[in-house]
Amino acid sequence: MATQRSAELPRRARTVRADRRRRNRADALSGYLLISPAMTLLIVFILIPALWIFWLSFQRWDLISGTSDYIGTANFERLLLRDDVFRKAVWQTVYFVAGTVPVSMALGLFLAVLLNRAMPLRDFLRTVIFTPYVMPIVSTALIFSFIYHPDVGVLNAALNAFGLPKIAWLDSPQAIMPAIIIYSVWQHTGYNTVIFLAGLSNLPPELDEAARVDGARAWARFWQVTWPLLSPTTYFVLLINIVASFKVVQPILIFAGGVGGATSGGGGPDKAAETIGYYLYVQAFSFFHAGYAAAISVVLFLIILVITGLQVGVFSRRVFYR
Repeated sequence: MATQRSAELPRRARTVRADRRRRNRADALSGYLLISPAMTLLIVFILIPALWIFWLSFQRWDLISGTSDYIGTANFERLLLRDDVFRKAVWQTVYFVAGTVPVSMALGLFLAVLLNRAMPLRDFLRTVIFTPYVMPIVSTALIFSFIYHPDVGVLNAALNAFGLPKIAWLDSPQAIMPAIIIYSVWQHTGYNTVIFLAGLSNLPPELDEAARVDGARAWARFWQVTWPLLSPTTYFVLLINIVASFKVVQPILIFAGGVGGATSGGGGPDKAAETIGYYLYVQAFSFFHAGYAAAISVVLFLIILVITGLQVGVFSRRVFYR
């Protein structure tokens, strides 16, 4: 009897393992079926177009004639070695990112900390601050174009009230990029404020209360308690802002000549507002050089990939997850 029972044990164990494998396969199949719609959209609308753009970057493709010829790496050689406008666009994109991201993040964090406490009209103020981000960019940029007008603009009127000289904001090579940076900071600060508010709402209040009981002042509590706990949110906002700023196109289109001026005066005076994204747009939809525009997009992707990798390698170690 004992021998029969001992012989049944391996058979029963094999049956249990087989049932477990069948359940695992069924669970895996169910999981793949559940994610298949999202994976299909990802492959059709992101992966395949990305691969097609990479293949297109090795072509000379004129959108007007519709002809294409394989030219190997000629587009990249021209772009990286002989295109002075692209090199200028790269440095001006870095200038735009350096002027927009830190300021909009600092303002967003300051406003989030301010609006996270009880105060009159807090919900209304939150709505007002977030409104620029959801408003149509064309309408808001056109409004800022009137604000920047050299003769009747509000900004120059304010400068004149303080006895300062007028500035040709959109007609000066030195002033057009700062003007676009001011607009972009105004537009994106609301988004950063909302994300920081979401991060602040998830922080445990007892830690701040304990620091308050210990006699820590407001700045010490923020620097020693709130800021480290808010590092995941800060890391996310930094990553999203840098990627979005490197792809900026619409403000340049409106402030620096518009679609109609893209073939001649696009990029502002002396092309002082030329960015990588705008240069890509001009090559694709003004000059109709699809292959060259694809090469620009590949280089832009590689630049963003390298910067993102550096951020992950450097800043992710400083992120504190509770």
